[in-house]
Amino acid sequence: MAKSKTVYTCTECGGQSPKWAGQCPHCQAWNTMVETVQESSTAGMHRYAALASGSGERGLVQQLSAVQAADVPRKPTGMAEFDRVLGGGLVRGGVILIGGDPGIGKSTLLLQALCAMSGNSSVLYVSGEESAQQIALRAKRLSLDTHDVKLLSEIELEKIQSVLASEKPEIAVIDSIQTLYSAALTSAPGSVAQVRECAAQLTRAAKQSGTTIIFVGHVTKEGALAGPRVLEHIVDTVLYFEGDTHSSFRLIRAFKNRFGAVNEIGVFAMTEKGLREVTNPSALFLSQHNAGVPGSCVMVTQEGSRPLLVEIQALVDATQGGSPRRLSVGLEQNRLAMLLAVLHRHAGVACFDQDVFINAVGGVKIDEPGADLPVLLAILSSLKNRALPLKHVVFGEVGLAGEVRPVQRGQERLREAAKLGFTHAIVPKGNKPKQSIDGMEVIAVERIEQAVEYCRGQ
Repeated sequence: MAKSKTVYTCTECGGQSPKWAGQCPHCQAWNTMVETVQESSTAGMHRYAALASGSGERGLVQQLSAVQAADVPRKPTGMAEFDRVLGGGLVRGGVILIGGDPGIGKSTLLLQALCAMSGNSSVLYVSGEESAQQIALRAKRLSLDTHDVKLLSEIELEKIQSVLASEKPEIAVIDSIQTLYSAALTSAPGSVAQVRECAAQLTRAAKQSGTTIIFVGHVTKEGALAGPRVLEHIVDTVLYFEGDTHSSFRLIRAFKNRFGAVNEIGVFAMTEKGLREVTNPSALFLSQHNAGVPGSCVMVTQEGSRPLLVEIQALVDATQGGSPRRLSVGLEQNRLAMLLAVLHRHAGVACFDQDVFINAVGGVKIDEPGADLPVLLAILSSLKNRALPLKHVVFGEVGLAGEVRPVQRGQERLREAAKLGFTHAIVPKGNKPKQSIDGMEVIAVERIEQAVEYCRGQ
């Protein structure tokens, strides 16, 4: 028997090399080369030529103006928060990849969605991780109606393809893509070659048959989707299921969506009966203080098309020897160091001998510059041990020159804050509304010094 030949495969791009290297010679990524068995399959790149993300014939040159562009019909999942992230619902022939930490609720979400859609659509749940009895027990615990849900416990790709061709379901869930294997390849399930081949074959089947396929994907310890990076390029939509396993709240965030907007989020609460939609997510990220608390500042952030109120908390304390610590949870840590320098240079507030800790309440992650001004005012409040006025919201980007810049969708943020009972808003001058908002007094500032002086005078 001939000895199997080993090669080194990049987990990012799937490129192969006969020798190990610290840097992939194809995509230049570092520390991504892993040892694999060279496949004996003669399948080449033509396997992926049939993958198409839209309509139209391959190889046919067309005039772009002659192509008929029509809105893509969508099928609601029965869960409004899930539909929001998807862009309105599932698309015929679409391929979705959803990843998240173990135990976060991916399988629970998809089982609930399939049961909700089974009344008017043919659905199939393919499980490679759990037995049929385990899934039935979960459905019973969640009190789900499973009469019209078809179940297949299988990990061999060819058998799954055969069932998809015979049953012709409208929606199919593959839980998970890392457990599948193709008999045409000799590598183990979860390897780069197996994940890439199984995903490509199922994606081609989805495009040809019109079945909507949802992949469940594992994540690495760094939180990225496991497997080759080409997996994210093959699919139409990439969703991440986020949340602290010690908390009941879960967030679904879209990072790629060919049929809708990205950066949309859906908010759920994990209960004994499964995932429950949260229609007013701002309440999750606000602490219920009866009086003002030093170091607390409420901001309005924008997640896709949805404004959210989030409480930013700061704790400033004297450094006990050594270098001062800078720790940020939910916000970018490098930006915190920059904001402290701006606060010192332009407002005369020094924190060089203070430890500074920043936290976004509720485990939400904020990566927009509109959090700059709330962070600075929370730091100032904690440093002076003086609470900011109640019912005040703040947002605005702060530049290195000390200016306060406007952010996008300022009017929507203000209306959301007014709807939740906030009466004052400190905003950039560029976001000041032309018409007054009922019950809301807007304080417009151009520079960080003006915002600091206003808070000191309250």
